[in-house]
Amino acid sequence: MLSIRGAWVRQAVHKIEADFNRSADTHLIPLQLPAYPGVDVYLKDESSHPTGSLKHRLARSLFLYALCNGWLHQGSTVTEASSGSTAVSEAYFARLIGLPFIAVIPKNTSREKIAAIEFYGGRIHLVNSGREIYGESERLARELGGHYMDQFTYAERATDWRSNNNIAESIFTQMRREPHPVPTWIVCSCGTGGTTATIGRYIRYQGYDSHVCVADPENSVFFDAYATGDTGLEIETGSLIEGIGRPRVERSFIPSVIDRMVKVPDAASLSALRYLEKSLGRRCGGSTGTNFVAALHLAREMHEAGQQGSIVTVLCDSGERYSQTYYSDEWLAARGFDADCLESSVQDCAREGAAMPWELQECRR
Repeated sequence: MLSIRGAWVRQAVHKIEADFNRSADTHLIPLQLPAYPGVDVYLKDESSHPTGSLKHRLARSLFLYALCNGWLHQGSTVTEASSGSTAVSEAYFARLIGLPFIAVIPKNTSREKIAAIEFYGGRIHLVNSGREIYGESERLARELGGHYMDQFTYAERATDWRSNNNIAESIFTQMRREPHPVPTWIVCSCGTGGTTATIGRYIRYQGYDSHVCVADPENSVFFDAYATGDTGLEIETGSLIEGIGRPRVERSFIPSVIDRMVKVPDAASLSALRYLEKSLGRRCGGSTGTNFVAALHLAREMHEAGQQGSIVTVLCDSGERYSQTYYSDEWLAARGFDADCLESSVQDCAREGAAMPWELQECRR
């Protein structure tokens, strides 16, 4: 006979699995690049998850991992260190199984993300910077007798990278009927490193001739750690692009599954958002812009080499969460960006084949 705790865990796992069963897969959207015929680009639209971002997959995996490890029980307070999107998704799953949730987030997190966390019943605990989120999350969990979910440690191990409809399996399944069904490149970015690890491992497990390129924003240590092999790097400032880039090398960052990294200037990421809004008829989050710049760079490289093929990148979340930041001319101007200049830069690269006005750092393995 199951104990009361065992019965609660079984019911909680069942609720999460039932929620997954109710959810359709996310879309794969083709995007034409007129300047590079023969190179097909697709965006894996993770914004269509119930909580609106790629982090929905991670949050589901983290909750199942914690439940099956015996770390969560009825009444546990869940805490998480986050820049916003993971906290939104974890608040959703905490509410689903009846647990209180506290998001420890930097005070500069977008108001829209804070509102979404609160909508799902989460409480907000603001800290001054991204460097403070870890210690505060641990402290709160310890004082409340709860559980610190710790996405930055467990992201790469909580996700089933072999199958179970992870993002990599979904991409390759959806690409089967396309002109170039095995992507030459899959482009993503790192917040925890979990998505990169899942994709890189899946490619090797299945024996696909695909490569992983990671786009890293300014004020992030991942690129330098990859280039130098120094995983102890730390910086004081955080990334302007929410959800990706970290001031320290997170434990879920697995450099050995990455074939190339590209350092993308913030101006390029923001310019890409303007181009994508016109091309898709909708707004995307900042990390999608960073990913797209790297994908565009690879498309140009393939075209110049006379190579045809496909590139898949990740549309991480909706731009509606950033209406008062990335899509506000006033916000951009306050940070030294010219909205009119941003409007045309990536558009000229994608439509006319113009060279990018920014220098992208690269490191290849």
